[in-house]
Amino acid sequence: QVQLVESGGGLVQPGGSLRLSCAAAGSIFSRYAMGWFRQAPGKEREFVVGISWSGGSTYYADSVKGRFTISRDNAKNTVYLQMNSLKPEDTAVYYCAAATTNRVPATIAWYDYWGQGTQVTVSS
Repeated sequence: QVQLVESGGGLVQPGGSLRLSCAAAGSIFSRYAMGWFRQAPGKEREFVVGISWSGGSTYYADSVKGRFTISRDNAKNTVYLQMNSLKPEDTAVYYCAAATTNRVPATIAWYDYWGQGTQVTVSS
């Protein structure tokens, strides 16, 4: 089992940047694919980006391609989400999740463990 804790959310102006972190504890981090999801008020939780065990493979939702970058540091048991050129429509609670697979899944059902979420608000 793995425990996940997100941090780094906040209020940012349109066009600004934020870096989210997700720290993992309780299991061997490098055995998990990791993903970031988000949920805006009144909307379903949606996939943002995923990264494989080694970090060698990533998969981005079209809405964030070219603006967001996922990375991981297995020595630090942490996955990161660098978000640039933020837009108001990026406003949501952002969740990190872990999946026991060597794929990079994009669907919620693949993910076994979830963090509590961190709020990102993009507004002027």
